[in-house]
Amino acid sequence: MAGFTKSIAVVMGLAVALGATTGGGAPVQAQGLAGAYLAGNQANRDNNYEQAARFYTEALARDPSNPYLLQNALLSFVAKGDVDRSIAIARKIQSGQFASQLADLVVIAQDIRDGDFSEAQTVLTDSADIFSPLLTGLLSGWVALGDGQMTVAADRFDSMDNPPAMRLFGQYHKALALASVGDFATADKILTGDEDGNLRLNRGSLIAHAQIMTQLDRKDEALALLDNALRGTSDQGVSDLRDRIAAQGVVDYDFITDASQGAAEVFLTLASVLEREQDERYALVYARLAEYLRPGYTEAILLTAEILQDQDQFDLATRTYSRVKQDDPMFLNAELGRADALVDAGKHDAAIEVLRNLTRSYGDVPRVYISLGDVLRGQEDYAEAAEAYNTAVDMIPEPAPNHWFLFYARGIANEREGSWEQAQKDFHKALELSPDQPLVLNYLGYSLVEANERLDEAQDMIERAVTARPNDGYITDSLGWVLYQVGKYEEALAPMERAVELVSNDAIINDHLGDVYWKVNRKREAEFQWRRALSFKPDEKDAIRIRRKLEKGLDAVLDEEKTRETASGNGNN
Repeated sequence: MAGFTKSIAVVMGLAVALGATTGGGAPVQAQGLAGAYLAGNQANRDNNYEQAARFYTEALARDPSNPYLLQNALLSFVAKGDVDRSIAIARKIQSGQFASQLADLVVIAQDIRDGDFSEAQTVLTDSADIFSPLLTGLLSGWVALGDGQMTVAADRFDSMDNPPAMRLFGQYHKALALASVGDFATADKILTGDEDGNLRLNRGSLIAHAQIMTQLDRKDEALALLDNALRGTSDQGVSDLRDRIAAQGVVDYDFITDASQGAAEVFLTLASVLEREQDERYALVYARLAEYLRPGYTEAILLTAEILQDQDQFDLATRTYSRVKQDDPMFLNAELGRADALVDAGKHDAAIEVLRNLTRSYGDVPRVYISLGDVLRGQEDYAEAAEAYNTAVDMIPEPAPNHWFLFYARGIANEREGSWEQAQKDFHKALELSPDQPLVLNYLGYSLVEANERLDEAQDMIERAVTARPNDGYITDSLGWVLYQVGKYEEALAPMERAVELVSNDAIINDHLGDVYWKVNRKREAEFQWRRALSFKPDEKDAIRIRRKLEKGLDAVLDEEKTRETASGNGNN
């Protein structure tokens, strides 16, 4: 699928040419204008669209015809979700002497939303040489449908036949257009596909096809389609549709019912492709226009929030997630996303509150307790985390392979709580579900090394983990460390140096390399690594031990520790 989306995003040139969006170029003369302009540029670079919109508006008040300010202000208002405020800017840009794809997109969206399809087609035609063929083809089809020309719309979708990826999108939207006018039989035939497979392009195509099947009195096929999609996954929206079909037999076709919604689906389709290709700013523009055309469109809201979260705009992402209503089938997904954004923002208590509220309203959903356990584990509240994971495990009598992470996470919580026997059971269960999973192999192997137990077995586990993930510095460090623990100092040297190369700023890995250097009689390099480890601010216990090594040498510190262990009767490290 990655190669497929790459062919769409790159070969077809989906990304909007956003113009002067990096703050370059415009001469700034007036006193007072420069400050707002520069502040807007900085906010723009930081993806802080709300501040950028405010500062560019201030600058435009002093230089209202500046093309760079107009373009950047337009992007800022669209990106922050205020498309209504962006329309006047887009119209002004269109009346000027420079071209802007973004301005044309905003104007087209307004024309479609207002039902002025002929004007939308005029702008599309005039901009055909700067828009991607995919965007132009799909929007032209829906604009024709809005004008009451279903035959023209079908022809436009059919004309999108090269390359094959474009044909798939054209046929998908043709099926949606046919379903919107009640031709469910033809829509079903298109979505069912041919010898090359079905048109299961995205989540929307699944929902649309299931609804269409019920309109054709094919309840059992619709249920089988959804059951297959839900196998091993959790999607409240799809689950809700499946339950309604099981209870009612026939459900209304409401996925796409008019041209404006169809155009919204075009923008959302392209936003999803670009988001997967990490063209986040372009994806955000399309997602915002999708919701503008279909207010309250949950899929667009969730995608917008995810993009904002990826751009570190956590407060705006949190507010966006909050706009999904409680009676929406995707409310659970939105609240889980909101909790995740709160964690990213460092607001862990607020995230925990959101998740605890979900345990009361969605107490039968394991994912809620897994997410709660993850946040509690991140806060080092291992006892509460283990309890949350226990609840989730109890809800899953027959774990599937994708549940390996639940047992892995519970194993970490139990290990940190000192329940080593239970932790090992969890790790082995995770490996039973997902054999050779490198994260589990590494954690269990490293834990065995730290406990000074079954070191040969630990080495074997970590070597398998390194084979699976050779560029993971932490796993490579584990291999070096187990070799060090069993006295294979020369063998430990290469993986430990590689680990520091992969993760150069980790205090523990640098400390480990120092120990290995000491044991192979490279003592000056050992002292250098220990000082380097201290510069990365390890926790106080590790820092004290490193300073003792710098003062007395590793051998003396190990002798002291061995003496204390003997005196206390504890034979383990």
